[in-house]
Amino acid sequence: MATRDDERQLWRIGAVECVMVSCCAGAELQVRRGEEMLVRELYPMKSDLYERARELEADFRRVT
Repeated sequence: MATRDDERQLWRIGAVECVMVSCCAGAELQVRRGEEMLVRELYPMKSDLYERARELEADFRRVT
């Protein structure tokens, strides 16, 4: 039986959302606009993922 990955939205700016998809092997950071994947990065530690998510949020806020 396959396990379901846990997905949590970290932020949203307009149509762009940042989510963390976590499972036992680590965590994946995704920035999406609708079905389009803008950023997809893997992290072994969630603390590194959260730091990167904050950086990306600041970048997206500057350009919107």
